Amino acid sequence: MTSPAVIRRYRPGDRAALDDICIRTAHNGLDARPVYADPAILPAIFAQPYAELEPDLAFVLDDGRGQAVGYILGVADTPRFAAEFRTKWLPLVADRYPEGSAAPGTPDELMIRLLHDPERMIVPELAAYPAHLHIDLLPEWQGRGHGRELMRTLLTALRDRGIPAVHLVMATANVPARAFYDRLGFREIPVPDMESVACLGRTTGDLDQL
Repeated sequence: MTSPAVIRRYRPGDRAALDDICIRTAHNGLDARPVYADPAILPAIFAQPYAELEPDLAFVLDDGRGQAVGYILGVADTPRFAAEFRTKWLPLVADRYPEGSAAPGTPDELMIRLLHDPERMIVPELAAYPAHLHIDLLPEWQGRGHGRELMRTLLTALRDRGIPAVHLVMATANVPARAFYDRLGFREIPVPDMESVACLGRTTGDLDQL
């Protein structure tokens, strides 16, 4: 009999699954493999550094057989994380994804530009929401309440650390994701000069409403 899915802390052995989940959900919630020449750039920005630099805030949805099928990755202090991304993470991957001198012309080049600019995460309008997160589940595991439980797990961990609020940045084209965040109490934070993305935030309190 298969054990039920459970939420547990990320383990180093989950790295390949983490990469796969990230890639298969990164294009507005859809599979990014048809869009990028080297889709591995995506977890190098949005998944691996979180698990490496702040593993205590990395949780996965385990399918009951040891396989990660979803995750939520958080950081407690965005400016500190951006600094550690620059000094600790970027040197590990910069040789594989060297920074270009020209304006980005392809999706891969745009991601490489983001990789080399971790300071982009520091946005003055988000200062009251010092933590931030990424959450993704494989399509077949969506719509079952697992995303809500992953969110509850991370928000509880942040609250226990005394972190008052968290934010996320999402593609506005991902309409189902926006509906999900709205249901969980996230609200849009006005940030000027943001193209094709929205910044959402919520406090780490009132978890009974999740």
